Amino acid sequence: MKAVVRTRSLPGLLLALALALLALTAPRAEAVTSVSTIAEALRESPVYVDPAASAQLSAADADALAKKIKDADKPLFIAVLPADYPTANLFTDLRTATGITGLYGVRLGSRFDARADSSVMSATARQNLVTSVQGEDAAAQLTDFTDRALVNMGGSAPSSWGSTGDSGGVSTTALITVGAVLVAGGAGAFTLVRRNRRRHAEEQRAALERLRVVVDEDITAFGEELDRLDFHPAEAGADDAMRADYERALDAYEQAKSYMTAATKPEDVRAVTQALEDGRFSLAQLGARREGRPLPERRPPCFFDPRHGPSVADATWTPPAGAPREVPVCAADATRLADGRDPVVREVDTDAGRRPYWDAGPAYGPWAGGYFGGGLLPGLLVGTLLGSMMSTPTYAADYGSGYGDFGGGYEGGDVSGADFDAGDFGGGFGDGGGGGGDFGGGGGDFGGGF
Repeated sequence: MKAVVRTRSLPGLLLALALALLALTAPRAEAVTSVSTIAEALRESPVYVDPAASAQLSAADADALAKKIKDADKPLFIAVLPADYPTANLFTDLRTATGITGLYGVRLGSRFDARADSSVMSATARQNLVTSVQGEDAAAQLTDFTDRALVNMGGSAPSSWGSTGDSGGVSTTALITVGAVLVAGGAGAFTLVRRNRRRHAEEQRAALERLRVVVDEDITAFGEELDRLDFHPAEAGADDAMRADYERALDAYEQAKSYMTAATKPEDVRAVTQALEDGRFSLAQLGARREGRPLPERRPPCFFDPRHGPSVADATWTPPAGAPREVPVCAADATRLADGRDPVVREVDTDAGRRPYWDAGPAYGPWAGGYFGGGLLPGLLVGTLLGSMMSTPTYAADYGSGYGDFGGGYEGGDVSGADFDAGDFGGGFGDGGGGGGDFGGGGGDFGGGF
């Protein structure tokens, strides 16, 4: 019986050995980490290292990188993924899943690329940063990219980085120990971030107070226009259209005062000047009706001083050391320019004395934006000090966005979900994002640049 058993078990033994050898020699298919998992991790911490890419960046280096980003209070996200991670639509999908406006850097094996919302960093700046770190090992590359990005990007870190998650089964003793280390070592970083935010808030208040003087002058000037008008709704010849114009002008005046009273930051001033511009156009319509003239077309105010009222034409003007451009002008300034004289320019107080508003501080961007609107403003201010300020990546985070070419709709760190410009995150991995479309440039191709 024993001989029979050994004979019958030999084929089974050989089969088991063959299966074991196959199991040892066959390549193991590891599940690819989903974009949702990566995004969830990045919402909790600025640096994510995939388990399959752990050899690229040590836990200590990843923690140091995350601390540096958090201390700087910037919306920078770093992901380290295996070299064969699928690239099709990666940046777009990751930005959608994360839902946070920011700058995203991804290293795949030895390859590195980045994308960013335009309100956080311009495409040119981002491309230059990516180019500057090519060819470095993971730790050096990600550290250099982070150091350079933090001083060139706008926005603030998302609030979710400060939240506390589930301990995941870690012992109470370990949590207490880690907590004690974090309290001791992180107190300085927390104090620095809080100090930076306090300083930023103080700068915003100071800018608003300086701007308040100019806006109060605008409101006062509009109130004087209403007084000089000397219109009475019940006067002879007044009709419903005139009374409606007058009522809109009065409403705009009250709205401007109310908006300015409630303003807490320079960006709030935009609503004030927009209300004043609406009110001045209503007065222009009322004046035309009373005098029997054709109703005026809706035009922006005089570029040189919005208190001059709606413009009547466009004229060529060249700022000092700037390029000629067409600007809307009132009748009086159009005549002055045609005669070779200087226009009457709105000047404001600055640390360097009285200067035209376009050579004053950055807070005048929202002020001008309310008068001239987003689509018109970039062309008017290009080449001026204010225009140069508004084109920097940090401007939208500090003074608001939505001024045409000068910014997007969300500040860095905002939770915007899928509401972002997909063009900012398109292009093949490694082509700088200039091509748009799929991340991966056709079925996962990495594109050029490496």
